Amino acid sequence: MTRILSYNQVMNILFITDLYPVEESETTTPKTLLNFVKEWEKQGHNVDVIKPNFILNSFLRGKPFYKTGKYGNVYNVNYWTPFWFNTTKKINSSTFQLFNPLTNYDLLIAHMPSGILFADKLGLPFVAGIHNSDLTILTSPLYIFHFKKRMIRALKNAKAIACRSFVIKDKLLKIFPEFENKTFVAPSGVDENIINNNYITPSCLLDTLPMGEGSVGVGLSLKILTCAHFKKRKNIDKLIKACKDLEGVELTIIGDGKIRKSLKKLDKNVIFTGELEPEKVLEKMRESDVFILPSVGETFGMVYLEAMASGCITVCTKNDGVSGIIKDGENGFLTEPTVEDIKNTVLRIKNLSKDDFKMILQNTFDTIKEYTSEKAAKNYLQQIFKIF
Repeated sequence: MTRILSYNQVMNILFITDLYPVEESETTTPKTLLNFVKEWEKQGHNVDVIKPNFILNSFLRGKPFYKTGKYGNVYNVNYWTPFWFNTTKKINSSTFQLFNPLTNYDLLIAHMPSGILFADKLGLPFVAGIHNSDLTILTSPLYIFHFKKRMIRALKNAKAIACRSFVIKDKLLKIFPEFENKTFVAPSGVDENIINNNYITPSCLLDTLPMGEGSVGVGLSLKILTCAHFKKRKNIDKLIKACKDLEGVELTIIGDGKIRKSLKKLDKNVIFTGELEPEKVLEKMRESDVFILPSVGETFGMVYLEAMASGCITVCTKNDGVSGIIKDGENGFLTEPTVEDIKNTVLRIKNLSKDDFKMILQNTFDTIKEYTSEKAAKNYLQQIFKIF
């Protein structure tokens, strides 16, 4: 791994993370990091994946259990005690055939705390991918005596640091400004095929208003959509309360969870669809005018990019998720996760002129074209090479 690399060469990449499905059919593990690997493979690179799996955590989260071993290009490593084993011995076992030896890898990338600590024990140069969970370890008193020290050491040892959003990068550098020169943003991207080309003709802008006159909300139904697993931090309850009794607003909610009954009691006019297949979610997005998810604690939030790709004016929480990609009043809107501010944001959108509404949609379209899966994967490697 000390060889001089060229971006255009075919590389052997070792990717280490527990945020990765052993089988693509899994529904309990996000596929955002899988998408990076698939794109790198399309670009001609060879990618092996190690999934360090903390067995107890896997059971608590209801994830499928796999024995330690190789599944396609994924090697699942089970352990009971966090990283108190010989990682090199484990991955050099006969059950996992890497491009042996380990030093034959051109690039080693590790994501999530388990992946980063695992990679650090290998004693080789690596790139650390930072998510919200990493920031939690670095800032929460719960981890101060053990994991925090190990994470700080690992980040100091990392050759480069890839933050999953602009927000995460800003937060990390406030804690460790000394990492500035080796830190970059590695956002995800959407499948280019889902980008909707009918951006400037949403239902609320059909020829019912003269150009430059009036507002979107006058006499029209503004179709607002949100999509999430019903957890407290998603703030679906605040969205419902903010939209309640607003004239000309129709709110549809995709998703499910333990608090569904209590959410439905807040406003009988809200449409709850339950969970939908991904393609059905995209259909609902294309039928909607605005997408709002005032969630907090998001590492990134692919659902926002999917909404932008589907032709929705998209609203996310300030200083969270895709804030930084979405710029307030330019290609979407940012809101504080409060009932009052969400309501004010909805009213700002309703009071846009037809021209301004179209302008924001056009800016959204221009933005999302730069955030495709292919471009995101290329950007990731290009940023690494700039630092190397």
